[in-house]
Amino acid sequence: MQPWALVTPASRGIGMELARRLLLTTNVPVVATARGDPDQTKENLLSGLRDVKENRLHVLKLDVLDEQTIHDAAVTVFALFPKKEYYLHLSLCVPGLLFPEKSPSQIDYEHALLTFRTNTLGPMMLLKHFSPYLPRKSTALPIPDSTELQGLPQNHGTWATMSARVGSITDNRLGGWYSYRASKAAVNQVTKTFDNHLRTSAGENALAVSLHPGTVKTGLSEEFWGNVKGEKLFSAEFAAEKLMKVLCGRTVADRGKCWDWKGEEVPP
Repeated sequence: MQPWALVTPASRGIGMELARRLLLTTNVPVVATARGDPDQTKENLLSGLRDVKENRLHVLKLDVLDEQTIHDAAVTVFALFPKKEYYLHLSLCVPGLLFPEKSPSQIDYEHALLTFRTNTLGPMMLLKHFSPYLPRKSTALPIPDSTELQGLPQNHGTWATMSARVGSITDNRLGGWYSYRASKAAVNQVTKTFDNHLRTSAGENALAVSLHPGTVKTGLSEEFWGNVKGEKLFSAEFAAEKLMKVLCGRTVADRGKCWDWKGEEVPP
């Protein structure tokens, strides 16, 4: 069985850098998604990657707010990578949206609904349609340290969803950001629930985790750059490098939890 990897969305920010890193440091085919122009996204992803073969990258149109596009992309992937020959080894689900309500009076219903649709329901729909491609108990994974698994988690497939430290109920000391905090806490619950499913369907062949990338210099956090110390404001490239290192260091004992960019557990 041959592995492949998924990054969704990958048109900008952390998603783009995660996809580029997979192309640079692994040998697997990479499926990336974009809500906008797939051809432009593919050009951007390959820019400057001279030694990467273009046929390793497949960019599909997908909008996490539109389940039909998720279904259609999954059908396309099945045609590209038939289940008898391929399996999904690494899925990186990174949709994100933030409206920073500082007080209850600033909560806007439509903004809160869009936050949950993007941050929580989006990843849920992605796992609905793409998780069947993850390994099962009967899947024969490549041997650890083989060429196929270069730069990837070695002993298991991984479903990783972007969360945030502010999604931790235990760590919530400041309040605010109601819809974003709640949506990311929900992501962690989805991760744990899905991992329980994988324990049954895949055993130790697949696990699910959530990730906290730190404060990254992307459009999501642009409003708050001035409040963050320079050494704690990361580039998307740095965040992608750290998160891949964290994922490659996880074992089955780490499953179902949220991990930050340093490899430390974020409490629920």
